[in-house]
Amino acid sequence: MKTSWARAGCGAALGFVLAGCQSVPPPSLNPPSPVNTGIVATYAGTNRVDPSWLRPPSEPFTLGPGDRVEIAIMGDVVSRTTTIVGPDGKLYFDLLPGLDVWGLTLAQTKALIQKEYSRYVREPPNVSIILREVASRHVWILGRVQAPGVYPMAGPMTLLEAVSLAGGTMSLTSYRDQEAAGVGEELADLKRSFVLRQGKCLPVDFGRLIHGDLSQNIYLEPDDFIYFPSAVARDVYVLGAVTEPRLVPYHEGLTLAGAVAGAYGTLKGAYLSHVAVVRGALAQPHLTVVDFQRIRHGAAMDVPLEPGDIVYVPLSPYRYLDHYIEVILNTFVSSAAINAGSSLIGLPTTGTPGVFIPVGSGVQIIPPAAPPPIH
Repeated sequence: MKTSWARAGCGAALGFVLAGCQSVPPPSLNPPSPVNTGIVATYAGTNRVDPSWLRPPSEPFTLGPGDRVEIAIMGDVVSRTTTIVGPDGKLYFDLLPGLDVWGLTLAQTKALIQKEYSRYVREPPNVSIILREVASRHVWILGRVQAPGVYPMAGPMTLLEAVSLAGGTMSLTSYRDQEAAGVGEELADLKRSFVLRQGKCLPVDFGRLIHGDLSQNIYLEPDDFIYFPSAVARDVYVLGAVTEPRLVPYHEGLTLAGAVAGAYGTLKGAYLSHVAVVRGALAQPHLTVVDFQRIRHGAAMDVPLEPGDIVYVPLSPYRYLDHYIEVILNTFVSSAAINAGSSLIGLPTTGTPGVFIPVGSGVQIIPPAAPPPIH
């Protein structure tokens, strides 16, 4: 099935800086070197997990729309009932009017119910409240896992725990005895797997994580988006200031110029002197900045591409390479999340149906531009 990549931040700002970046001045772009090459600069990114991500959150659980709770007045068996926090964040129990509990802890909700209920009875009531189901907090686990879907998050959850909820990643190990099932197309690419949080790609090394390195086992937050792409995909991702950001099928001999042409060319105003090619694992990316303007005019050799490369055409120049690579990766994972989230249509989910992109992820869906007519 052909996939078209939605526009996601083709003009992303320089402000996307991942936690834990180095404090020393990062490397900056240099003038072109040999006259026969269009390469302006190269930069190898490194994996830096913020130590705070490895600590469980200290904030207690708070209620939100869709959460189901059981409430009872102690000593009154008939009063026991199960109710749901409404879309407006209000909770209804017995003769009480709607109580606004959105953002309250269970203890605060209990105190509020007791206070309001005491208006109608002589003796101060002793209220019991139990959380029965969570629907206001989710994590998204999609791609090449055994059971992709949306999973409730009732308490602190690590990345490994979330992957376990989805049955683990699809790999040769888990399908060793099921070769006849056609598992080749289902293997997870750990180098391209990612966690998206509030529009940013977290620098988690999934290869190290799956092999037991707990320094990569971060705690998740509500609406975190976890994605495991296919290991057999052979495409080049063309993003940024092009007519149609999209997947371009890889073929032997594909070059930068060919990939840009496959996205129907660049937009007016694109800054062609700093076109980027990102290669390798997302946690350890290698950035090459190319003067595409010189390539277009035949003043420099074209750049050969490999499957999985990310090509990014900016709208403005970038001075610092670590900032530039963060913008590219954030754009890439946001685009991947849009397509992966859309794939949930028709799949069974463990959470609220009908919503396919995390509200807090920072991802916005913008329809792709129609390709120009070919004369």
